[in-house]
Amino acid sequence: MSAFESSRRGASAASTRRKTAAAHRTSRRKPLRGLPGEGPTAALSLLSVATLAALWWATSAFHWLPPLFLPSPSAVWQAFIDAWQGRIQGGLPLSQHLLWSAIRVFGAFALAAVTAIPLGILMGVSRIARGLLDPPLEFYRPLPPLAYLPLVVIWFGIDETAKLVVIWLACFAPIAMAARAGVKSATVEQINAAYSLGARFRQVVVHVVLPAALPEILTGLRIAIGFGWTTLVAAEMVAATSGLGQMVLNASSFLRTDVVVMGIGLIGLIAWCFDLGMRVLERRLVPWKGNT
Repeated sequence: MSAFESSRRGASAASTRRKTAAAHRTSRRKPLRGLPGEGPTAALSLLSVATLAALWWATSAFHWLPPLFLPSPSAVWQAFIDAWQGRIQGGLPLSQHLLWSAIRVFGAFALAAVTAIPLGILMGVSRIARGLLDPPLEFYRPLPPLAYLPLVVIWFGIDETAKLVVIWLACFAPIAMAARAGVKSATVEQINAAYSLGARFRQVVVHVVLPAALPEILTGLRIAIGFGWTTLVAAEMVAATSGLGQMVLNASSFLRTDVVVMGIGLIGLIAWCFDLGMRVLERRLVPWKGNT
C-alpha cells in the first residue's frame, strides 16, 4: 500500500469519526425551548395578564382615557357587586343572567356536538354524504348570525327556541368541519388492518376512524364554544329579559360602560375556563397528540 493511499484512508477514517461524534452530540442536545407545549407557558401567561391589568390601571389612574371610554378597575368591580346584588337591570341578580346565558350557550353547544360530529364523520367516509351536505354547510358557514337572525325569528318566534337555533347554527359548522377533516387522520394501513381482522364498516368507523379523528374533533369543539359565546349577544337581542348579552346591550343603551366591560369580562372568563377544561380533557383522551 502506498503512502498516499494510507494517508487518504486515515483522513477518511478521521472524517467519519468527526461526523459520528457530531451526530452523537446533536442527538444528546436538549430540545429547543419555547416550542408549543414546552417552556414556562404558565408563567408567561400570568405575566401577560399582569401586564394588561397594570396597563388598564395606569390608563384609568393617570386619566389617559376618559371613564366613559375605559372605566377603572374599581368601577368595574363595583358594577360586578351591584349586579350580583341585583341593583341593576330591574333587580335581577347577576346569577340569573349567568344561569340563562349558560343554559342557552351550553345547551345549543351540546345539541351541535351531538348532531355535527356524526354528520361530519359521515361526510368524511362517504362521498355521497359529502356531495349532498357540503354545499349547504359551506354556504351558511361564513354568514354572520345577524344575517339570518331575522329569518330565525320569523320561523321560530321570539321565545327560547330562536335563541338556541342561532347559537346552534354558529356551533354546528366548525364541529362538522373538524370531524370531517379528522377522518383523514385514519391511515389506509389502519383501515385495511381492521378489515383484515374481520371488522365491519361500522366497527371500523367506531374503533379506527373515530379515535383518529378525536384530536380534530376536540379542536373543533374548542372553536365552536367560542363562536357560541360570540353569538350569545346576537341571540339575546331577540326579546330577552335576562342573560349576559342582554345585560351588556341594555347597559350600552345607557352608556354604562362599567357594566359593559364587566359583562364582557365575565363572558371571556367563562369561555376561557371552558377552554382550559377542554385542554385537560384533550390531554387525557388523546395523549398522543403532538408527540408524533
